[in-house]
Amino acid sequence: MYSAKDNGRNNFRFYTEEMNSQVMERLTLEHGWRLALDRNELFLVYQPQMEIATRRITGLEALLRWQHPELNLVPPDRFIRIAENSGLIVPIGEWVPRTACSQSRKWQSEGLPAVTVAVNVSAVQFRQEGFCELICRVLHETGLSAQYLELELTESLLLSSADVTFAVLKELKAMGLKLAIDDFGTGYSSLSYLKHFPVSKLKIDRSFIREVAMNPDDAAITTAIISMAKSLNLYVIGEGVEDEAQMSFLRARQCDEIQGFKATTSASL
Repeated sequence: MYSAKDNGRNNFRFYTEEMNSQVMERLTLEHGWRLALDRNELFLVYQPQMEIATRRITGLEALLRWQHPELNLVPPDRFIRIAENSGLIVPIGEWVPRTACSQSRKWQSEGLPAVTVAVNVSAVQFRQEGFCELICRVLHETGLSAQYLELELTESLLLSSADVTFAVLKELKAMGLKLAIDDFGTGYSSLSYLKHFPVSKLKIDRSFIREVAMNPDDAAITTAIISMAKSLNLYVIGEGVEDEAQMSFLRARQCDEIQGFKATTSASL
């Protein structure tokens, strides 16, 4: 039934053993997720962001990972929806920025250059009452200056309840935080919101970057996003950059930064 619903209305599916295994895995994940935080099974990895012109690391994105005792490393696309549907995204939504800010402050105290740490914000977390107060408290308790924390939000989040969203973003901006639009290009086609919301960075989705040096359509979309961002005085960063061809393409079009696990081969803190 769920498989049929996922594929649209007026549909049907025959039962298969694969469906059974998928259901059992989902039940295992839902049960395990309720214990994951208490059991210290969650951790963060930090993906570097590099300025193309100088090849200097200017920021890090904190990415949530789950080391399940039976299923091993579980990727976010398999547990984030479970977290949101169960309501457990709220405590996780506090744990992630607190952990990331604490780690960033620790690196600074050890003498490493101060760089921005970015965290993703879910729609459920963003609409939580007192979200701005939560972020303020996290910064105060960890000792990290607001200028070194960046919140990444999706296009769909920004456009839902736009009036409320604008008020929250304005308050966050006033606190000194940086705001970025994540996975840009995969959401709404209407771009009028860009001139209204106080964001400072667009992140080009990795789906366009993957074949940007070979696929004319991806190249055209990426070029258009960079040009638009520049005309609006927005910083622009390409996600998922893993080879020289991708970086050369973005450099030639004056993209500001790149992000990826292999993007720092010749860079250093």
